[in-house]
Amino acid sequence: MIIPNGDSHVPDVSIATSPNDLASVPAILKQISAQGEQLSTTQDYDSRLQLLASARALVQALETPRETMIKHIWAQPAVQVGITMMYEAGVFHVMARKNGPITVKECAEATKMDPNLLARLMRHLGSMGHITETGVDEYTPTNFSRAMSLRIIGDGYPCIINGLFNTLSKYGEFTKAHGNKMVLSHTDTPLRYAEKVDMDVFTWLRSLGLGSHLNNHMAGYHQGRPSWMDPDVYPVKDRLIKGADTSENAPFLVDIGGSTGHDIAEFLTKHPNHPGKLILEDLPVVIDHINHLDPRIERVPYDFHTEQPHKGARAYYMHSVLHDWPDDVCADILKNVVAAMKPGYSRLLINECVIPDCGADWQATALDVMIMIEFSSSERTLADWTRLLEPAGLRIIKVWGGKNGTESLIECELA
Repeated sequence: MIIPNGDSHVPDVSIATSPNDLASVPAILKQISAQGEQLSTTQDYDSRLQLLASARALVQALETPRETMIKHIWAQPAVQVGITMMYEAGVFHVMARKNGPITVKECAEATKMDPNLLARLMRHLGSMGHITETGVDEYTPTNFSRAMSLRIIGDGYPCIINGLFNTLSKYGEFTKAHGNKMVLSHTDTPLRYAEKVDMDVFTWLRSLGLGSHLNNHMAGYHQGRPSWMDPDVYPVKDRLIKGADTSENAPFLVDIGGSTGHDIAEFLTKHPNHPGKLILEDLPVVIDHINHLDPRIERVPYDFHTEQPHKGARAYYMHSVLHDWPDDVCADILKNVVAAMKPGYSRLLINECVIPDCGADWQATALDVMIMIEFSSSERTLADWTRLLEPAGLRIIKVWGGKNGTESLIECELA
């Protein structure tokens, strides 16, 4: 329903041009000053995020509703389109190689882009702070634009904009067709509605040549965040290595749906003296396209909807797997893991968000909405996880980590 302009409950139009919360600005500035001093002495992850949250609160307080609206529906979509086009054309690679002032003409000649088109895109990215304007049609890269020459950062843009944006844009239409109700189904999905295809997200992106883009995007998403295997998050030595079967061929850690192996490779680096075998499992289309992975990690083509081939492992690990599927599909996936677990010995480690009931971080809520639309699933609260895992025959031992919107490690055993 659209509220008519004559509705007596609609506020005066002047509210649209007044700052959102000017009264809070002095207190936020004091907080920023104190947090800035703390950051300069510790340089730690938590302090940086606290300062970033305060800076974001300051912008939100100073912006008017009209400015916020323009940012949402003009500036940010234009940024996403411009970044995607420039990334695919190779502009960011050209800028990173120059690593200094470079003209639009130079970028256009190197990438075969229309200089007039590129000038307008770069002007907007400059105004938004993603590149730095140094003169007329001249720019220098920022840390962000330099990072765009990395596939784990850049590939997310064509993945979302070229592969999934149509589903996002039609989600409202999808829910209206279902009586404005949330539908979480692996057969009746927003993707199938928007694209008129009988595919899941992974198959759809592979059909567009964007399968590797999704893998790289997920690798980029996990960069720079506390890892579950770090001692201050989860005590691997005490919880897994201690008491593990030391036989050479005993499965120690099985990474189910582990993509190209970035997690299990990190585990090998941080815990090189682990007992038994490290095993990476994913679909053949993923396993067959891995270019670089330590040969000490066994690669196994596997569909997690089928029987788990490695029985009695010390730990079965799933990172960002279950959030891709609604509960009924997750139950089928978990059934295969539970059947392979050894009572009193095996652990299931689920590395995903545990959404707090109050005060959730924006990264977690953003991911939750994206997962709802693109995968017809959800990020889960602790109550959600309990409702999912207990009927599968699992008991949550403890939830480790999860501060500042980072993913938790849910440690489970057979009930």
